[in-house]
Amino acid sequence: MEKKFRITVEGKQYIVAVEDLSTEGAQSLYPEPGSMSVAPQPAAPVPTAPPPAAAPTPGASAGPGDEVAPLGGVVQTVHVSVGQAVSEGDKLVSLEAMKMVTHVVARHGGKVTHVAVKPGDPVDAGQVLLTIG
Repeated sequence: MEKKFRITVEGKQYIVAVEDLSTEGAQSLYPEPGSMSVAPQPAAPVPTAPPPAAAPTPGASAGPGDEVAPLGGVVQTVHVSVGQAVSEGDKLVSLEAMKMVTHVVARHGGKVTHVAVKPGDPVDAGQVLLTIG
């Protein structure tokens, strides 16, 4: 079945004829349901795998003043040092993962009491990066 449409492209009108191919010959591409026979295969035993290890949740092993990695990656830059005072929102560490840089910022203000990573260190999601006291 053919249908005609008027199409406007950049202000210019075109009349196009479109043929509906869904009813003609479509059945020749696909077999009728139930027309193919497949030899039954013996059921193979399904191996049972141990349950996957739970992904570390940020803060699971972290203390109240710990800043953790939000994702796995490589430490690109540590922007603070031990003894430095930081405010909420200050940039602490830059992580690179899959060619993207993610900045870890302070969730609260205080003084940096411990830095657990250095540039080039690989980190996992939830790993403690530093502690603010």
